[in-house]
Parts: sequence; C-alpha cells; structure tokens
Amino acid sequence: MAQQNLILIETLCTHYEIEVSFVDSLYSMGLIEIHTVEQTRFIPEEKVADLEKMIRIHQDLEVNPEGIDVILNLLNKVDELKSQLAAAKNRLDRYESDNE
Repeated sequence: MAQQNLILIETLCTHYEIEVSFVDSLYSMGLIEIHTVEQTRFIPEEKVADLEKMIRIHQDLEVNPEGIDVILNLLNKVDELKSQLAAAKNRLDRYESDNE
C-alpha cells in the first residue's frame, strides 16, 4: 500500500481533538483498521469517513466504543433491511404489473 494513502493517527487525533487511546479502543474492537509502517501507525485515507462517524457518535452522543459498535451494527442491519424491502417491493410491483 502506498504511504500517501495513509494518514498518521496522531495527526487525526490532533485534528479531531480525540485521544489516541480512543482510536486504540476502536481498533481493538475491530471497528477500524490500522496499518503500521516502520513502527508508525496509520489509518487508510478511505477509512477516515468511518472514523469521523464514530467520533461524531462518541462526542455528540457521549457513547463509548462498545456502544459505537452496537450502533454501527444496528445501522448496518437497518441498511440491509432497507435493501431487502426495496427488493421485495420491486418483485411485488413486477408481480402486480404482470397480473394487470
């Protein structure tokens, strides 16, 4: 992976005014991925939006990392159910249009 696609964790922590221990907690729970290059830890640039979402949940709602995990799992389940509902609606629409 090219180093220009990685962002230094300390830089993100300074920018978002969070503790490195918060990022470590998210990593230990498997919520974010961290790459280590020559003993320096980075987050892939394309994963920063996910981290920002977790930071907002943590700061705005005062939710701990365990709660963030639950919230993200529920949001993923909602998205999955929305997709299934849309697919079922499309099948029903096709069925109804075939029977007209």
